[in-house]
Amino acid sequence: MTSLLLVLLASSPAAPSLPEILQQRIAQVKGASVAVAYLNLGDSRDTVFLGAEASFHAASTMKVPVMIEFFRQVDAGKLSLDQPVPLANRFASIVDGSPYTLDATEDEDAALYERLGQAVPASELLKRMVTRSSNLATNTLIARVDAKRVTRTLRALGARSMTVLRGVEDAKAYAKGLNNTATARDLATLLAALEQGKAASPRSTQAMRDILLAQELNTLIPAGLPPGTPVAHKTGQITGVLHDAAIVYPPGRAPYVLVVLTRDIPEAPVAEALIADLARQVHAHAVRPLAKP
Repeated sequence: MTSLLLVLLASSPAAPSLPEILQQRIAQVKGASVAVAYLNLGDSRDTVFLGAEASFHAASTMKVPVMIEFFRQVDAGKLSLDQPVPLANRFASIVDGSPYTLDATEDEDAALYERLGQAVPASELLKRMVTRSSNLATNTLIARVDAKRVTRTLRALGARSMTVLRGVEDAKAYAKGLNNTATARDLATLLAALEQGKAASPRSTQAMRDILLAQELNTLIPAGLPPGTPVAHKTGQITGVLHDAAIVYPPGRAPYVLVVLTRDIPEAPVAEALIADLARQVHAHAVRPLAKP
């Protein structure tokens, strides 16, 4: 009987691994390009990278490195969170310097346009850039920190490919393919550096975590997690592109980083459901009962 039991156990199919589970769900969306990066910050051996080196249009995930660069310049004494920043809807294309404006109806934070001509504290612009994904706040802040410096900071923090060239809605740049780009691995590296206190000073990294935790757009990774799970994250969306990059804090466990980038999914609800499902599967893995020694 014992021998038979051992034979049955040995012949039982192994449970699918996390990469296999994720790939099975991704395969359900025909034609989709999806990249996933998962880092367990409590166990460096527990990682998953699926298409994580592939380059995607960064969409609004580029607002995370812009925030980091601003805080690094605050740490260096070059900028201040309290400084008033004049708000104007006029920006220069990186192609030829020609002016362009943003459309308030295309911005998640249309209310900020009511304050054009006024000075707004930099700290408020930073919060709006992330928690409401304000394009107006983003372009205003990039003009202060310089996109080239943002990319240099990305390299310094270990993000080898992600690039920030410009603000958002620069139509001439877009037409020439001059876009901000990101990889799942680089965004995961960036968020890990932030969570581990390497992205800036302790005070600044805590402030950035607080901003990311206050995110108001929560239909992607947070939707796949148990209600009330703290998530510090930033979404990104343009036509056919939907992303989420997060630090997740499971109660009683070490935090983990999860980044999901998608493109070529025309229906936004399909992409939303995919990202939420992948988050649910990763979370189940991250909080699984630990094997007894």
